[in-house]
Amino acid sequence: MAATVRRQRPRRLLCWALVAVLLADLLALSDTLAVMSVDLGSESMKVAIVKPGVPMEIVLNKESRRKTPVTVTLKENERFLGDSAAGMAIKNPKATLRYFQHLLGKQADNPHVALYRSRFPEHELIVDPQRQTVRFQISPQLQFSPEEVLGMVLNYSRSLAEDFAEQPIKDAVITVPAFFNQAERRAVLQAARMAGLKVLQLINDNTATALSYGVFRRKDINSTAQNVMFYDMGSGSTVCTIVTYQTVKTKEAGMQPQLQIRGVGFDRTLGGLEMELRLREHLAKLFNEQRKGQKAKDVRENPRAMAKLLREANRLKTVLSANADHMAQIEGLMDDVDFKAKVTRVEFEELCADLFDRVPGPVQQALQSAEMSLDQIEQVILVGGATRVPKVQEVLLKAVGKEELGKNINADEAAAMGAVYQAAALSKAFKVKPFVVRDAVIYPILVEFTREVEEEPGLRSLKHNKRVLFSRMGPYPQRKVITFNRYSHDFNFHINYGYLAPRI
Repeated sequence: MAATVRRQRPRRLLCWALVAVLLADLLALSDTLAVMSVDLGSESMKVAIVKPGVPMEIVLNKESRRKTPVTVTLKENERFLGDSAAGMAIKNPKATLRYFQHLLGKQADNPHVALYRSRFPEHELIVDPQRQTVRFQISPQLQFSPEEVLGMVLNYSRSLAEDFAEQPIKDAVITVPAFFNQAERRAVLQAARMAGLKVLQLINDNTATALSYGVFRRKDINSTAQNVMFYDMGSGSTVCTIVTYQTVKTKEAGMQPQLQIRGVGFDRTLGGLEMELRLREHLAKLFNEQRKGQKAKDVRENPRAMAKLLREANRLKTVLSANADHMAQIEGLMDDVDFKAKVTRVEFEELCADLFDRVPGPVQQALQSAEMSLDQIEQVILVGGATRVPKVQEVLLKAVGKEELGKNINADEAAAMGAVYQAAALSKAFKVKPFVVRDAVIYPILVEFTREVEEEPGLRSLKHNKRVLFSRMGPYPQRKVITFNRYSHDFNFHINYGYLAPRI
């Protein structure tokens, strides 16, 4: 027996050594397991992470803020991002790029490119001869596409997340507006590849918001369908979404909560930025009137002065949301001349009267696409920074006919939290409670092909066929199978977006 024990002891030691190595590998692996989400807004972004021992959490940037400006300043030998870049907007407005997501995936002749030029005349946009898209020309030597600028922002978001998590991160879920088409989504994916991010999913920001709302109210969801409307007015656009929550039976996990996007309506150019631009124009007019007779230049011709006015307009919009009037003040606006003017909330509302008239539009679109009436909506919840404007709430409340609007969700961070929950669910490193997400197809997708048909004996002709693969507001993910059974040789077919009514 003694001899037998002696022979087994080295094997036992070897087994224990192997176990120790495996445990060390697992522990080392756990230190690098983290995923992130980036909620890309027009004006600012929110980053969230999940790592072992730390549930969903918003990342603080270097200034200890929970949101970071989507701004990039590019010089010959320097590059500033986030708050640092936002601080450079007045000193160097031509080299400070903002709201460039509006140019992603768009040809040079797109109306949104013309709108961007009119809003930000200080930027020089040139046409890329190969892609027929636009590029920012900072100087003859410095030219950047919107995708490259977004790649810088995403790389910066990744560095913020890694500093906060204290470990490397590669996997991410990125939010995009629900109305983004395929070209715009591919542009975001291209930017993410430049930043070295592995995109687990591009999730619509309205879906991410709905997921965040459902996850934190899981206990309230039952087999009875609950219809909730989310009205999201951000800086650049407005999206209204109707979501149905209820529990459903799944093959893998039995009864689980589910959200289904039932209706979506949007306005691509209605948001807080347009209100600020109206205020900026008003302030510029007041300043010019104050200097009338002094043979002074038009303040609109001075990019630095206009950058100062836009910053003051942003502050003014926020203050007027809580006050009836406020004094706009800028020291040394132009030619060392100070500017001071009183602006009332009534004046602000008159300036944006046509914008407020557009507030109910997305609501009607969402109801129409969902084939629902307002009576079927249990609650209307506000999302996005621009919904804090009192007039927006007043007009919306009248449009939906409810007693009050829901404000029981973090209007700024809901999308980021929903997206990071989805990131954890998609990652193999984490196990989360299932929450079924059924999104909706915003644009109908059809397949087009041509084939020969025999109308009469011996008489053949070509017939062009169109078949809808995914109808508008149809749920996805889903799989469709189409069979081509009348071809004996190679053939071509095309996948395109279907026709949408002009109201969208």
